[in-house]
Amino acid sequence: MHRAESVCRTAEHGQRSHVKTQRIYVDTSVLGGCFDPEFAPWSNALMRDFRSGRFAPVLSEVTAAEVAGAPEPVRDLHRELIELGADVLAVTTEVLALVRAYEGRGILGERFRNDMLHIALASIADVDVLVSWNFRHIVRLDRIRLFGAVNLESGYRILSIYSPREVASSGEE
Repeated sequence: MHRAESVCRTAEHGQRSHVKTQRIYVDTSVLGGCFDPEFAPWSNALMRDFRSGRFAPVLSEVTAAEVAGAPEPVRDLHRELIELGADVLAVTTEVLALVRAYEGRGILGERFRNDMLHIALASIADVDVLVSWNFRHIVRLDRIRLFGAVNLESGYRILSIYSPREVASSGEE
């Protein structure tokens, strides 16, 4: 499994510190966003950040299944992230148990199980941030709080969830 590596940097006063490359879980909407005029500036900026090594991409079996039926350019981006060394997370019994806890709280309906799988996978893998353009089910304050509460009750930390616009180092304003 690829793990983000620590990098030594010199601080202002000549001291050295270790800075961990942030691990960013990418859901399928971010890949598709590279080809949508509304989201492309930030999705593509995030892709540049992955290519430059600023962030380490994290994907999952769920993302792979979702992109299988996507247009070829989206599949190509997914493949590129894997070639860049992305972690690819498996759906385990631990992940499914956390999804059941989300379902038990009624955070999302069964129809949106993949959205809950993305959250559970990223939570259990202890990524730094999950990025998504899914404002209806994922990047939404009330849902973020509910997922966070269940995570804490289940022994995991609260997951940081943002759109690529808040995470990418560049892009149009």
